Amino acid sequence: MANASTIRCLITAGPTREFIDPVRFISNPSTGKMGFALAEAAVDAGWTVDLVAGPVALEEPDGVILYPVVTAEEMLHQVDALFDACDILIMTAAVSDFRPKVQHAKKEKKGDASMTIEFERTVDILKTMTERKAQQTVVGFAAETHDIRAYAERKMKEKRCDYIVANKVGQLGTGFAADTNEVLLIAADGSSTLLGPDSKQAIARELITLVAPGKE
Repeated sequence: MANASTIRCLITAGPTREFIDPVRFISNPSTGKMGFALAEAAVDAGWTVDLVAGPVALEEPDGVILYPVVTAEEMLHQVDALFDACDILIMTAAVSDFRPKVQHAKKEKKGDASMTIEFERTVDILKTMTERKAQQTVVGFAAETHDIRAYAERKMKEKRCDYIVANKVGQLGTGFAADTNEVLLIAADGSSTLLGPDSKQAIARELITLVAPGKE
């Protein structure tokens, strides 16, 4: 394995928010717990960690460099600025896939607001990074409600990831907001490892070991 002190890790965590007006937005239930657990595990492994986090209610992990962002666009710009210097990118963030085409500058009054909102796609941060990766290891996350492995493998191939971490969401006890998780780590060569159910901290420690750049 490469010397742990030489590994620079870039992690994204939490949700993004896409605003309709200054007081309303669309988002998702991600709390950032898995990403923050990975950041802590990476620091414990001796890595240098840059953590780009959407709006979360978590304490900043000791030893990381935290970059708070809100929207998908802000996350894209911050990840873009840090990507070339990293050895491994771990994209745990639940980035909004869509945003309103029009963001109103003032609060829309209830009686006057349109009941129809037109959306546009946000930039795919993971794919944007892998299209220009050099020697970086890229780990994607796939949160799915069904056909977990099939969708995760398709995402890994389409976005040229070295690994994909698949987990089922929408069930009690694991995934979004929970303190525990059960995930399937799939490598580009088709091999896979089931981790959990266990605490997100325990799973994070295992993942950091398994995806470490330069491991034998």
